[in-house]
Amino acid sequence: MKQFDVEKTNLGDEDPGARDHDVHIVGLETSPETSLHRGLKARHITMIAIGGAIGTGLIIGTGKALAQAGPGSVFICYTLIGLVVFMVMAALGEMAAWLPISAGFTGYASRFCDPSLGFALGWTYWFKYIIVTPNQLTAAALVIQYWVDRKDVNPGAFIAIFLVVIICINYFGVRFFGEFEFWLSSFKVITIVGIIIFSFVLMLGGGPDHDRKGFRYWSNPGAFKPYIKDGSAGKFLGFWSCMVNATFAYLGTELVGVTVAEAQNPRKTIPRAIKLTFYRILFFYCLSVLLIGMLVPYNSDKLAFATKEQAGASASPFVVAADIAGIKVLPHIINACILVFVLSASNSDLYIASRTLYGLSSNGQAPAIFKRTDKRGVPIYALGFSALFALLAFMNVADDSTKVFGYFVNLTTIFGLLTWISILVTHIYWCRARKAQNIPDEVLPYVAPLGKYGSYGALAMCILVALTKNYDVFVGGDFGKEKYKTFITGYLGIPIYLCLIFGHKFIKKTRGHAPHEVDFYTGKDIIDREENEFLARKALEGKKKDKGTWFYKTFVSWLF
Repeated sequence: MKQFDVEKTNLGDEDPGARDHDVHIVGLETSPETSLHRGLKARHITMIAIGGAIGTGLIIGTGKALAQAGPGSVFICYTLIGLVVFMVMAALGEMAAWLPISAGFTGYASRFCDPSLGFALGWTYWFKYIIVTPNQLTAAALVIQYWVDRKDVNPGAFIAIFLVVIICINYFGVRFFGEFEFWLSSFKVITIVGIIIFSFVLMLGGGPDHDRKGFRYWSNPGAFKPYIKDGSAGKFLGFWSCMVNATFAYLGTELVGVTVAEAQNPRKTIPRAIKLTFYRILFFYCLSVLLIGMLVPYNSDKLAFATKEQAGASASPFVVAADIAGIKVLPHIINACILVFVLSASNSDLYIASRTLYGLSSNGQAPAIFKRTDKRGVPIYALGFSALFALLAFMNVADDSTKVFGYFVNLTTIFGLLTWISILVTHIYWCRARKAQNIPDEVLPYVAPLGKYGSYGALAMCILVALTKNYDVFVGGDFGKEKYKTFITGYLGIPIYLCLIFGHKFIKKTRGHAPHEVDFYTGKDIIDREENEFLARKALEGKKKDKGTWFYKTFVSWLF
């Protein structure tokens, strides 16, 4: 077997305990100057995984989907794409549990499939998050405008405050980041559970109007709404527009794959987080969209107004449901929850951007300075460079630059879908290599339930959505007015991604790894030793009292 990504340097130190620092393994950092700290506990990983799955796509984005496609389409699409998400997470979890390396899934693409795929995946993923981070900061400022008019306080002031907050959270180390995200994600869980219970009560007639709605709105105005065209063709177009909306609502769930290098005992915590993802998707997304489809008719004037709002409580279909039922206080509560959601999203987005750039550097595909860490294990230069791009949020303070920034956001959303495609392709190559090298399921810490067949099915769906995500520019006419701009920004990401792959191949003369050449083992002994040392240390320390763990086990974990 080829050991193609190991570089050994003899420093004259024959101490076996120090040899790890004398061996550089591409994608796995062991030097104190470049290594991350495994500071994320099991409860951190579990809640970060769910935090990535719950965001404004659920609490706000479902309104647009309902108004455009109807409750039947929303429920079916969010359930189907939820299954695709689980296949992606399971594929990632199988590789991450075997070899939790510093470079994350960009490292897996380079190591198990093709270095050029890892290069393109890493840089497009980083580019997505340096655009999404300022976009989230802007959304936070918009949410604040629900209470404070922009004429009284410039939104740039709130953007500056939030930017300083998320930089500090990321700067103070992964333990601080993990703890912060744990409590924010716990708040998210409690909020969504409260909204589900509230919606269930309204559906049974427990609101001020005492109207027991049931499935009334599925019959009148109907479960499926025509979109762009009339009749069955229009209903299908509405259904497919909802499929696209559902896909982008779920983007970001792969966040747990970025945390593997900083997770304590990752071979236990990562598989557990992946397994629970399936139940969370069913509970949070599927049940929420089912209930909101029972509470709000798709032809509601109030829902039509909500879908035109940019952000905040007035854009949430759950607020519309409360308004229809005659409850007035909920908008302020929902708006506060949305503010927490957006702050959490911007915080984790900056984390993803910095760790992705760090992973690229660890993989030898970005300048080496970006893999240097401080004494807390924070990739300080990668964090600082990524944070600079968050200043783009101030573009949105001026109306004329907001439109340009919107084009950037539309351009980068496709990169999230291409990330899923890359993870699935890597897993398919991983499965082929495992078969060629006779590595049985029994030796893996975690195995994807449907194996490569699940990845093939999810890959087909992801490619289909990627190619048709802006299908509405091709139907309904008027292509020459504004639609061509949507077409360009919506699809430009695909040729950029392909150019990065083939450009890297041309310059670096790389080739894909044959199944029998794939390196499954280099660096695994280091991970094994870290795991054994961690378990031995925990056994010696015994069970310490941890308020966060107590809170998680008492109030959150039982939900799943």
